Amino acid sequence: MKIRSADACMWDEVSLGEVMLRLDPGEERVHTARTFRAWEGGGEYNVARGLRRCFGLRTALVTAFVDNAVGRLLEDFILQGGVDMRHVKWAPFDGVGRAARNGLNFTERGYGVRGAAGVSDRGHTAVSQLKRGDIDWKRIFKEEGARWFHCGGIFAALSETTPDVAREAMECAKEHGTIVSYDLNYRPSLWKSIGGSKRAIEVNRALAPYIDVMIGNEEDFTAALGFEVPGLDEHCSNLDPANFRKMIEVARSAYPNFQAIATTLRNVKSATINEWSATLWVDGRFYQAATRTLEILDRVGGGDSFASGLIYGFLSGLDPQTCVEYGAAHGALAMTTPGDTSMATLAEVRNLAGGGSARVQR
Repeated sequence: MKIRSADACMWDEVSLGEVMLRLDPGEERVHTARTFRAWEGGGEYNVARGLRRCFGLRTALVTAFVDNAVGRLLEDFILQGGVDMRHVKWAPFDGVGRAARNGLNFTERGYGVRGAAGVSDRGHTAVSQLKRGDIDWKRIFKEEGARWFHCGGIFAALSETTPDVAREAMECAKEHGTIVSYDLNYRPSLWKSIGGSKRAIEVNRALAPYIDVMIGNEEDFTAALGFEVPGLDEHCSNLDPANFRKMIEVARSAYPNFQAIATTLRNVKSATINEWSATLWVDGRFYQAATRTLEILDRVGGGDSFASGLIYGFLSGLDPQTCVEYGAAHGALAMTTPGDTSMATLAEVRNLAGGGSARVQR
């Protein structure tokens, strides 16, 4: 990939997506909890935050909030994470949220045989009302300059207009030499009332020709892009690299513009014990990260942290094997802490990617 020079750009990475207020019941259940801990989180934003806080890169967020106390709480969280907010749109608050509102996400972590579960409350949010022309993409990609742009299937599922916003951003990014990555991130609940997998396939296939780096797991590629992989049934392990290689053959024949394709590989033993790895295809070759058995505290955001580690590797000019190792290590570390976003350091990622252990450090 031909990546723009850091000296020529204000931003190493820009993310477009929704950020919700996550309400976490901790060890309780959502329907029985009396107290919740608040975090911020969103699939596309989590990538920008990881790149800023763990990897020290210059990142910016494009989204929209309603200008009330909840929106300003989200702003406070984001500023603590160091992600620039100059391109965030603020919608006026009408007093009750009839015109627009900020999204909420109630998420319990799961434990043992009880899987993690989430209940989102994000209908008619300010960001879902963004339309083509609302964002000055030429300012971002031409005047300021961005080396990398990231979006995903979560943002594209929010409304009838958000796919157009994503496409407009990608068109401008491509015009000015910015690498475009996209995480399919198929969420059945988001597509359920607007056409399900069929609609997801229509939306994602329209965006796919603009994407350089496609990220997704087996379900994403089948449910969100409509690829039927021969010999791959719905019960096969998600930790089988051979399945990923079959998908690559199909994806590359349909979209030769994909310069890299990556996926996390997860085999769920229980909510707290997962086998975890990742695979990357680039330049006609496959690279796989080390497989680890993880004890998970909070799995939400693991895939986003994989994406940020992978992107850091590409932006830093690292070899493909190191890129996928950094992604897998960062995703693994993110699942050892609560909340959607990573609390890992670059030193920890390097240590784990290099085969380091969890031995106490003093």
